[in-house]
Amino acid sequence: MGNRFKFTGCAAAACLLFFGAASASVDTLKIRWSELRPESGKPPATTAASGGQGGETLAWDLQGKTIELTGYLLPVDREGDLVYEFMLLPWGGLCAHVPPPPPNQTVHVTSERPYKLTEIYEPVSISGVLKPGLETTQLFVLDGVTVIQSGYSIGRAKVAKAGTAGDAATPRKATPWNFLKK
Repeated sequence: MGNRFKFTGCAAAACLLFFGAASASVDTLKIRWSELRPESGKPPATTAASGGQGGETLAWDLQGKTIELTGYLLPVDREGDLVYEFMLLPWGGLCAHVPPPPPNQTVHVTSERPYKLTEIYEPVSISGVLKPGLETTQLFVLDGVTVIQSGYSIGRAKVAKAGTAGDAATPRKATPWNFLKK
């Protein structure tokens, strides 16, 4: 009567594996930048720019989903080479004289752990829960101050260096700062 439940080593391991897999079964959607822009055939859920007058629309169908997206990191809050908060952009090389990407192509990211930056506009992959909604952030970039409006945010994001920026565009040729590294 004292040993009602007796697990062997294999049974206990199988049980842990099953319950661990069930709790870690959150599916991460690998998305492309184009998926953050709703197709023109879909009715827009909200308008991001111009105070509701035309402008870019947001993909509300991704709200609350865990996504993975690759792009270029633009630091917002950093201390030395540690980045705590940043904008994820579809291209690198943003300067004060070039218009920023539209809000539905900008993600405001707060990382789970400080990310060690090795170069400016570094390609990174982020994963976390996507939250649509407009935010305005003032940034100090290499040649001045710029204001960026982001259409999405991810808090407590996992951030990893990426070899390439996936489907993100290569840095714009119009910026005079492409030759600079950190």
